[in-house]
Amino acid sequence: MTEQSSTGTSGSWREAFKVYTHPRVAGMLLLGFSAGLPLLLVLGTLSFWLREAGIDRATIGFLSWIGLAYGFKWMWAPLVDRLPLPLLHRWLGRRRSWLLFAQVGIACALVGVALSDPQQNLYQLVGFALLTAFLSATQDIALDAYRIEAVKESMQGAMAATYQAGYRLAMITASAGALWIAAGIAGGDGYHYEAWQGTYLAMAGLMLVGMVVTLLLPEPETNGLSQSRQDEISMAQELAHHPWLPPRAARAVAWVYGAAISPLLDFVRRYRWQAVLILALIATYRISDVVMGVMSNPFYVDMGYTKEEVASVSKVFGVIMTIVGAALGGLLTVRFGVMRILFVGALLSAATNVLFAWLAGRGHDVTGLIFVVSADNLSAGIASSAFVAYLSGLTNVAYSATQYALFSSLMLLLPKFIAGFSGVAVNAFGYAAFFNTTALLGLPVLFLVVLAARAHNKAKETP
Repeated sequence: MTEQSSTGTSGSWREAFKVYTHPRVAGMLLLGFSAGLPLLLVLGTLSFWLREAGIDRATIGFLSWIGLAYGFKWMWAPLVDRLPLPLLHRWLGRRRSWLLFAQVGIACALVGVALSDPQQNLYQLVGFALLTAFLSATQDIALDAYRIEAVKESMQGAMAATYQAGYRLAMITASAGALWIAAGIAGGDGYHYEAWQGTYLAMAGLMLVGMVVTLLLPEPETNGLSQSRQDEISMAQELAHHPWLPPRAARAVAWVYGAAISPLLDFVRRYRWQAVLILALIATYRISDVVMGVMSNPFYVDMGYTKEEVASVSKVFGVIMTIVGAALGGLLTVRFGVMRILFVGALLSAATNVLFAWLAGRGHDVTGLIFVVSADNLSAGIASSAFVAYLSGLTNVAYSATQYALFSSLMLLLPKFIAGFSGVAVNAFGYAAFFNTTALLGLPVLFLVVLAARAHNKAKETP
């Protein structure tokens, strides 16, 4: 990471705002929408559907493990980074071809979800949800690489902010929009499968937004792939001196080395012992939000909030606050540096979970819901922008897809695994105790941020 991205800049507020006028920065808004649309459709909104269909909270908690597909995307990231898709690669290039492939697949998988009633075909629905999550994670791999390669490091905070804004607009669509559509089709209380079927078919159609943008945007100009191929060539030349290894096997080993092993070695070489500290921070930074988030929709249902109330307060107003937080986080990151805002975001994210415990004691309180959702989403937006900028600064553009996929996967693995037991915890201890516990989970993160900032400052001072 550069001094500018880590400790702040000496530029003016005007210069900080001006970065948002850059064409590539502005263009990330629609790409962020394409990335954000599938997420809640297989997690948050789906949990609302399942709970309304009478599925047990513990089952819903375990089904949140569908999100682990995002945590294991590092396993196929080298393929997305290096493997050309037939026909599409020549037409669209390395990043756009994978983007279009994933977006078409997501639309088809969402149609499969729409055609599955959880009361009759729960396993079928889960299968299509898993496929949606897998293809969504694949889209993320290609899109994260594009975002990192498109602009210089000093603009990554702004890229993260516009990406987050588009992402959150998609979340409004996939949450509030979905709930409004379902409520409109249902025309009354109770469970109506046809309402959810029509809703998910509409969401599948909205993936056309991403497809159109992918066809229009230009490929980033980077020499990252040439570096990866150079690693492969060097390994192939070394293996050529071992006659006991067949030529085809030697080429396969060299390809794996260039695509999958070199990105990991590059990270360790650059950060050495700090790599362990950095990975620990990445693995735990979002733990409070992720673990708490799985039970938020079941919480709304159990507290008696209607679809319209949840859509208006949590899914529209709340997401707008997240967008405001993301823009503020991007601005503050450009102005004051990543590490300072990373600490503020972690502190706010943990603290606002306590507000949900307070809300649990008030029952059906729309005013209280507005207050809690506003605070929670504003802090989440600030934290997300700073964290995305931090991860982008850690990434070597020569291995952007694979390294960023590793970082973002690690970010989700532990939180998603723990979140799978959230329904069991709520059943055993109640919502208030659960929300307070998720707040405590965020305290070690503050310590890790301080250590990471000190380690980076020392590294800069070393000649």
